Amino acid sequence: MLGPLLRFLSACGGAWHTSPTAPHAPNAPSDSDEGRDGLLWWRDLARCAAGDLSAALVQANHVLEDQCRLHSAPPLGTVLGLFDGHAGHAAARFACDHFVPNLREAASGPRGVTEGAIRDAFAATEGAFMAEVSAQFGAHPDAATVGSCCLLAVVHGRTLFVANLGDSRAVLGKKLGRGSTGQILAEQLSSEHNANMEPVRQELVAEHPDDPQIVALKHGVWRVKGIIQVSRSLGDAYLKDAKFNTDQIKPKFRVADPFSRPIMSADPSIVSRSLQPTDCFVILASDGLWEHLSNQEAVEIVHNNQRAGSAKRLIKAALQEAARKREMRYSDLMRIDKKVRRHFHDDITVIVLFFNHDLLAKGNAPVQPLSIRCPLDN
Repeated sequence: MLGPLLRFLSACGGAWHTSPTAPHAPNAPSDSDEGRDGLLWWRDLARCAAGDLSAALVQANHVLEDQCRLHSAPPLGTVLGLFDGHAGHAAARFACDHFVPNLREAASGPRGVTEGAIRDAFAATEGAFMAEVSAQFGAHPDAATVGSCCLLAVVHGRTLFVANLGDSRAVLGKKLGRGSTGQILAEQLSSEHNANMEPVRQELVAEHPDDPQIVALKHGVWRVKGIIQVSRSLGDAYLKDAKFNTDQIKPKFRVADPFSRPIMSADPSIVSRSLQPTDCFVILASDGLWEHLSNQEAVEIVHNNQRAGSAKRLIKAALQEAARKREMRYSDLMRIDKKVRRHFHDDITVIVLFFNHDLLAKGNAPVQPLSIRCPLDN
């Protein structure tokens, strides 16, 4: 346990919630689209300034390490944040609670939301978390070994920004051809930072030319210093500042060789694009989904079904594939409780945003503000 740090984070987080909504037109999204079933939570469909969104999450770990926040209101526009924690949940919860306020502050200038503002919000969130870790380290050294992947999508005006730390993924669904029968094509928008990818290993070697062990193959998996797969994250203080690499942390996290500069980075990869009429939707998901579904499989599932329940439908497709790989029935997998469930699949979070180009073209068209936070635990 991280003691005071976790109590601080819990006080910041609270329970998941949604903002009040105005009366709905027939067939419009409503709060009745929200629910839980065992370890699965979902919001089938909700209206936001950029269109409609669907979100879902399934827990596998004993304590849920995935978190997400959906925010849609002026002046930021629509902000979707997905945070996949590792070695604990504290970093993911911290990022989930603090990123939107930090982005609001960073984008408060005359230019509003820009790549620079998003980068500043990442830096502010990282800095605040590292300060908490430093304050608690003497009594609670485990605080230095928790981290989180962070995936962000922002629709501001007619521009889509995608920023990423780690190996969560954003995939665009683009329509080919004319009419409702047109084919859908997957386009990956995010860059992943996972040492199993050759370009990431090359990047690490180039950044650390004096360290022949910067990446190591361990049990068939490439890892940074033989410890962790991702090369960029929020948190993971023990790989960013040598003062945390001491005998106080667990042996499995300790780096044998001294280091004088950060091994891991919190600098996100950011892309932006002007949304086109053929851009139909974007899927944001933690790596637990992509272990079982390809980009193209995911966009076709979304495209070939109704919008409501899209995120939940993707999770169920991934769980069905996880069960098939283990030669078991889906219904049997769903009866397995959290913690044991982690042997079959990871925590999985999915957000699907359907673009409403007519709404985006109107600019500041009045839309009820939206704020959704996933559960802290199921």
